[in-house]
Amino acid sequence: MEKSLTREEIRELDRKAIEEYKIPGIILMENAGRNVAEEILRMIDNPQQAKVAILCGKGNNGGDGFVIARHLHNHRISVDVFLVAKTSDVLKDGDAATNLQILLNMKIPVKEILDIPGVNNILKELNGYNILVDALFGTGLSGDVREPFKTLIHGVNNLNKPIVSVDIPSGIDCNSGKILGAAIKATKTVTFAAAKKGFFLGAGPSYTGNVTVTDISIPRELIL
Repeated sequence: MEKSLTREEIRELDRKAIEEYKIPGIILMENAGRNVAEEILRMIDNPQQAKVAILCGKGNNGGDGFVIARHLHNHRISVDVFLVAKTSDVLKDGDAATNLQILLNMKIPVKEILDIPGVNNILKELNGYNILVDALFGTGLSGDVREPFKTLIHGVNNLNKPIVSVDIPSGIDCNSGKILGAAIKATKTVTFAAAKKGFFLGAGPSYTGNVTVTDISIPRELIL
């Protein structure tokens, strides 16, 4: 059985990597985003025709999404970022802020989604993309998904597009696999360092799709 981690174990893993091993969080985010971008590139047969939409929340999972957007853009893939937050709120501080600022400097489109009417407009637009990337919520989510995320998640699932989830399908409880009000049904989940407990419990197995575990440079002795 491969090792699987709880939310608390992941938080501790990140803390040790950053505080004890002095690996800046932004390096972990860079590696995470780059790994997902590489998995997405493997799914694309025709780069000229491909259109990828990245749905980002305002936390570090969204930060991974910003990194993914940059790498796909550099591989000449047409990419748009849909941010379920105000850009100005994300830009205040932290690793996600740094990566969002880079996107803005690169003129990669970042569109804000702030309410349910905004979600409904975006859902029509998302029909025109080949691959959707779910970078809304990470392993830290423990309470029920609120609006406008709930409407967005249900809508995205109904589009029947390939969906790649970043670390965990948004809305799945990391520890129990329970659906927290609404959850993304991923085609593929690219997860970091180790699988998560919730992948094997509750609704987890039917929401993760194909799981790929990738190394983001967390020292392996921390994971063993």
